Amino acid sequence: MDAELEKLVESGKLTTKAAEQLEQLRPGSFCLHKSWGFGQVAEWNLLLNQIVIDFKTKPKHPMQLAYAAENLIPIPPKHFRARKVNEPEAIKALLKSDPAAVVRNILEGFDGKATLGQISEMLIGDLFTEAEWKRWWTTAKKAMKASGYFSVPAKKSEPIALRTEPVSRADELLAFFNQTRQPKEQAAALDQIIKFHHEFKDPKTQLQPIMQKIENTAAQNQKLHSPLTFELVLARDDLLERVPGLTTTRPDLTVERLISEEEARLIEILPKLPSAKERRVLQALPRSLGDTWPRRAWQMMGSNNSRLVTQIPKIFVENGRVDELQIMLDRAVREHSASSELMIWLCRERANWPKLVTPEILPAILSAIERDQHNEASRSSRLRDLLLDDRDLISDVFAGADVSVARDIMRRLLLTPVFDGLTKRSLMARMIKLYPELESMATGAQPEEKAESLVVSWSSLHKRQEEYEEIVNKKIPENSREIGVARSYGDLRENFEFKAAKQMQAVLMRRKSELEHMLHRARGTDFSNADTSQISIGTIVTLREVDSGQEESYTVLGAWDGDPERHIISYQTAIGQLLLGKKPGDRVTLNTDHGTATYEVIEIRAAPIDVAPAPIEDHGVALGAG
Repeated sequence: MDAELEKLVESGKLTTKAAEQLEQLRPGSFCLHKSWGFGQVAEWNLLLNQIVIDFKTKPKHPMQLAYAAENLIPIPPKHFRARKVNEPEAIKALLKSDPAAVVRNILEGFDGKATLGQISEMLIGDLFTEAEWKRWWTTAKKAMKASGYFSVPAKKSEPIALRTEPVSRADELLAFFNQTRQPKEQAAALDQIIKFHHEFKDPKTQLQPIMQKIENTAAQNQKLHSPLTFELVLARDDLLERVPGLTTTRPDLTVERLISEEEARLIEILPKLPSAKERRVLQALPRSLGDTWPRRAWQMMGSNNSRLVTQIPKIFVENGRVDELQIMLDRAVREHSASSELMIWLCRERANWPKLVTPEILPAILSAIERDQHNEASRSSRLRDLLLDDRDLISDVFAGADVSVARDIMRRLLLTPVFDGLTKRSLMARMIKLYPELESMATGAQPEEKAESLVVSWSSLHKRQEEYEEIVNKKIPENSREIGVARSYGDLRENFEFKAAKQMQAVLMRRKSELEHMLHRARGTDFSNADTSQISIGTIVTLREVDSGQEESYTVLGAWDGDPERHIISYQTAIGQLLLGKKPGDRVTLNTDHGTATYEVIEIRAAPIDVAPAPIEDHGVALGAG
């Protein structure tokens, strides 16, 4: 024991136990405090009865000797925390060369057992970013399982533990399979057994008992959990193929038989399978259904499931039935019965189906979007986005087409309710580029122009224009980025951020369309030429109630200028419509808070001139002057 510590013990200032504890806390050593965390002993000052600790959040923190001995846990030099400080380069090299050794070192500091959160806390921040940690942990888990010295539970909340003796991966997989209670867990365990089947020393003996369990589970779940039955039977077939000598206990339980028995439910079952297994079932359709398989495959292709739509054409190609598929596709396009997912696939694969690339694709797309517009579960926005984003689509489908065909389809585009005016003009512009003679349809066939004009002040028009500019140039692009980020989070069915962003998109697009319609009708004025011989837009009128003699004044202004508290009314309001055209001496009956009252027009004078700057024409929205 240190001589100075012995003196403190002899003088009664320290107990022997405290001195022994302080022996392990010499300057340069490391320690742990329950509140302040990891620290390094900086110095002793025994004369002042102090020990100084450098904690991360409390550098040069002095502690009384007895308190330090009682509250500090000494950390040995080989502890991972200490090695991070003393051997930073060696630790970084070990992270790359032997990740299992790093995890072993960390677990040893936790008495051989630690949760994933405790392990990550040791590494994230000073050694890894969050993303780097996730990639490294994937590699580390593989190395840990291969070594056999680690017990890695399936649940992240359960601790990872060190073993005194290695356990082979094969034994571990068998133990895991035998411990499973749920069929889904059995399927997951079976996939791992198949993956590492080559590590079993006596696979026939070790794996034959599993065959019976798999097949029994598959048979028992066929009606209630059909996708699981397909998964288990496919996995069973994989195991039989990889391990010679294994035999099936249910030779009648085949994928072909399952397809035949579950034919009517395949549309519901297949999307619930992993992609690779779904494809294997589709490849078995011809063997199972014989000559009827193209009809059933086509029905599934029309289910609006993107995976099925992508995979099924490959089955037609592999079985030499391309012509048959082309006939069905052509009919679906001509009859406008193709689903939105089918149209997305056809547009993206159009180079491989040149006979189908005709102008009729565009009306078929519009019909699919219109059908899906009323279906909350649809994904029609994907088809809409494709039509707007694929700048070559319209030029490809109209290549060599007669102008009369393009004119008919442009009329169809003008009538669709799924696009706002600006979007329609954008799409028509691509067609006009191919057919300049159709420009008059875009400039002269807008239904909005037939609508009654709105007389508005330059001030209110300027505000509406600013709102439109902010929506188009700021809010919609921001929302598009939010949708992209939210989509990257995965599983759109449970993705709250994505749903919220899409709802906001609908709100923004609706408001954008409303503003376009309003601005297109608007005719700005400064009210400088108001007719004061009668009540007109841009005048101030004084009214006197016939019974009480009480006078009130109203300013009649543009459609968007209402301010009831200041007695400014829009000419479009009920009271505005009643007042327009009245002259001094005329009487008018108006609704009041207490019923109706009769007023006489006493005076009419011009309202102040509006001096706000006139908005400029922009974004294809014509702004006229009154």
